[in-house]
Amino acid sequence: MATPTPQTAPTGGLRERKKQRTRDALIRAALELFTEQGYDATTVDEIAEVVDVSQRTYFRYFANKEDVAFAVQEMVEARFLEELSARPAAEAPLTALRSAVMVAWDEIGSAIESVIPLELHMRSYQMIESTPALVAVHLRRSSELEEQIARLIARREGLDVDTDPRPRVLVAAFSGVMRVAGKVWGEGQDCSVASIRELTESYLDHIGPAIADDWRSHP
Repeated sequence: MATPTPQTAPTGGLRERKKQRTRDALIRAALELFTEQGYDATTVDEIAEVVDVSQRTYFRYFANKEDVAFAVQEMVEARFLEELSARPAAEAPLTALRSAVMVAWDEIGSAIESVIPLELHMRSYQMIESTPALVAVHLRRSSELEEQIARLIARREGLDVDTDPRPRVLVAAFSGVMRVAGKVWGEGQDCSVASIRELTESYLDHIGPAIADDWRSHP
């Protein structure tokens, strides 16, 4: 009787899960330190020490402190882009944006909580908003994301984003609403996904009334 060939897949799977756990632990350690003692005051060595790994191991996962500071936000953005790409072609652009962000928030809470508590996510948002070096990075990343979304919307509508300004104008309005909702959420006491989802939905509802010619007749 032939000896069964050893299966290598589980070993590879275990290795990947271990890498993911290390990455998640570095994110959590970094954000805890950033929010407790400040971004500028925290070193890579301190983050690595909390997770009991070497500095070299840290740099296998993140190029610098900036990368780890925005790791969760990057995950949220990727989930939104994935959902936006999957929206039905017949949906109007703003409807597609709204639907994508609502569906993403329905699922992203559990994804965030698999890495860090939502309360830490809120504190991290506040930390970024109050750290000049990170605010500049946040603005740059937001600009890059807006361009990516505008080009995605343009492709959906069969438009040339470089000659038709509508995709960029729409995405600028949408992104502005998202920033306002995020800021209000970050300054509040309720760190639940339900809270950010409700705020986002409410603020998106106000895009139409906000651009109406006569605000007095559109309370």
